[in-house]
Amino acid sequence: MAPQHRRVRARGMAVGAAVVVVSAALAAGPAAGAGAVRADGSGAALPAPPHPAVTPAVPTPTIPTPTIPTPGIPTAPAVDTPSLTVPPLPVPDRGVPAFGAFLASDERGVARMEQFSRWLGGAELRVGHTYLPGNRWSDIEGDIRFLESWARWRNADDDRMLVLNVPMQERNEAGVSDDEVRRLLRRGAAGEFDHHFRALAERLVKLKVPDTILVLGWEMNGVTYTHRCGPDPAAWKKYWNRIVKTMRAVPGQRFKFDFTPSRGRDAVPWTECYPGDDTVDIVGMDSYDQPAGRSFDEQVNEPYGLQAHVDFAKAHDKPISYPEWGLFRNGDNPEYMRRMLAWMDEHRPLYNTVTDYCPHGVWQCDDNPDSSRVYRSVLHGRTHDEDPDTPEVTPAPSAPAGQLPPEHCSPLDLGRWVEYWLGGKLCLRFDWWSRSR
Repeated sequence: MAPQHRRVRARGMAVGAAVVVVSAALAAGPAAGAGAVRADGSGAALPAPPHPAVTPAVPTPTIPTPTIPTPGIPTAPAVDTPSLTVPPLPVPDRGVPAFGAFLASDERGVARMEQFSRWLGGAELRVGHTYLPGNRWSDIEGDIRFLESWARWRNADDDRMLVLNVPMQERNEAGVSDDEVRRLLRRGAAGEFDHHFRALAERLVKLKVPDTILVLGWEMNGVTYTHRCGPDPAAWKKYWNRIVKTMRAVPGQRFKFDFTPSRGRDAVPWTECYPGDDTVDIVGMDSYDQPAGRSFDEQVNEPYGLQAHVDFAKAHDKPISYPEWGLFRNGDNPEYMRRMLAWMDEHRPLYNTVTDYCPHGVWQCDDNPDSSRVYRSVLHGRTHDEDPDTPEVTPAPSAPAGQLPPEHCSPLDLGRWVEYWLGGKLCLRFDWWSRSR
């Protein structure tokens, strides 16, 4: 599924804004309640834009706005990387599986990672996900400035992963006919396009992200992309193998190649496109809540579905991943959200990244409030060192144990006398500055 790009408004925040609101509440007496909402959810709220924003992390009882500590950066061990040697993959077997989100391809996506983490109570987002455009070969060669921003994000912490979707053809969403796709695949299999992928590999090594996970030719079993497999599976597999061998031949590379079909049979069974164990490091799957009316159990058990994916990867001794997943044809479906999160906790993918734009998302999309609450409650405050089965305790200071404060506000500690006079704690809304579209 192709990435979407949203307009972004300038963000800004003055620390004095919170001080002004609190001072007004104290000075204006009972009328101050017009600009705040009580922590129990009652009372009026500050005006908010039609699209809710990122909710700041729930503070501790004594600190209104918690800070998120930046983990130390351990010294990376020296790695001997012969150009044709495939590095071993760290298969997750303990702690929380690495997760993140697709928030935008360009610099906006990088900036939103911190905001998304705050919305999740300081959860550790280890996976950044972006896409190369597929309009021209220069795009596929990595001649895109936003790669520099993602490289800086990745290199700020050794525990992070950068996931990059790479088209196998230019004009990748131009509605190219099957006959032309067949000719292009055969040209690629003959080596005509090798130099484009060599240029991409050299670019990534130069940016010091030689261990990038490359989701090459994703959703090849469908009909959307020019890099689809259906018109000539044999040529597609030969072309994939040429690309991987070309990129692995670049000195300094440690790339991991992720073979990622869409869930289900689609236009062609995705197993017919599998190019072989020697050139695949990860077996991924893009899995959205579709088609309409299909239950999660049916998504698990359908031919070429979630269970078939897990079984196939196990048979080939490969870790799994979910580069794209989210809501879709069944609308705001909290049952899908619960079940998909539980599925990933059970099957331990190397990574997963939810697609966070409408209609799929949970943070930047206002259309899925029930699913958003499920996602946030399950992943709130998670770090990859903890056990995902450990109960999370993130109550607001004035709320009963286990209950989060009202959406889009942060409780204020004004002292017992002021709170008695006001009839409870005030909850200051930050919607107007914390997220824009």
